[in-house]
Amino acid sequence: MIYHYRVPKGNEVAIFKDRVEIYNPGDFPEGYKPEDFIRGEERSILRNPLIAEILFKSKDIERWGSGLKRIVDECVESGIRVDFKALKSGFLVIFHRQPMLAVSPSTEEKTTGKTTGKTTGKTGAKARDRVLALIRANPEITVKQLAEVIGLSTHGVDWHIRKLKQQGWLKRIGSRKAGRWEVLG
Repeated sequence: MIYHYRVPKGNEVAIFKDRVEIYNPGDFPEGYKPEDFIRGEERSILRNPLIAEILFKSKDIERWGSGLKRIVDECVESGIRVDFKALKSGFLVIFHRQPMLAVSPSTEEKTTGKTTGKTTGKTGAKARDRVLALIRANPEITVKQLAEVIGLSTHGVDWHIRKLKQQGWLKRIGSRKAGRWEVLG
């Protein structure tokens, strides 16, 4: 089968506050859905086998047909939601961004570095509010990811999580590695 490259349009990357979209004007293989390849149930459909062979031999690509599954695996590991859409005009990948809550410089200074939850008063309440907001937005977020976004150590995040659990605001479902959070309040 010969494919003609009739679409003069190139790839597009659009960055929004809540997502990043990558668009490709090429057709998704007819009769297939992204999920078929993500689950690993289908083999790669090469549009140009000669180019794919050259890229594989030059080690510019690892394997054929593993891209969608690898994207999903990386996003799951990083706590990022990703969607794939086969459009009439092409193919769209949407990476949903976690909301970044504004932090004032004075709060950031108080909650970075070696803070382990000893901050009190409004700063402690703000950090707990941020933990809850981030967990509501992404129930699979890890303690490490929370620490990076908020600017606390992992011990500091653990301290806030422990307090939120004690106050009845938060519950962990499943293991620390494969579980998710549930906000109760």
